[in-house]
Amino acid sequence: MKLKHPTILIAIALLASHTCWASDDGAALYKKKCAGCHGSNGEGKPAMKAPALKGTALQASQIVDHVTKGEAASKPPHNKGITGVTEEQAKALADYVKSLK
Repeated sequence: MKLKHPTILIAIALLASHTCWASDDGAALYKKKCAGCHGSNGEGKPAMKAPALKGTALQASQIVDHVTKGEAASKPPHNKGITGVTEEQAKALADYVKSLK
């Protein structure tokens, strides 16, 4: 079978691999930046007053804002944006948090 547009298949393959990478990146970022307080499975840590993230009612965009901009009324580290996390990484992280069940 001869393909008329192999570049389309290459683009689809690259997009699919990027989606997998973003998911993996979100899990890795969660483990590095969030799990210490919010638990390895998003279960939260009441002794630290860190809420569960598993099953959160927050939308992904709200999580992105919380991670990148912070909230003045929150305790550190969420009173300001988390250092070293880009917008794209925050989106991957938010998607990962939303996947926790």
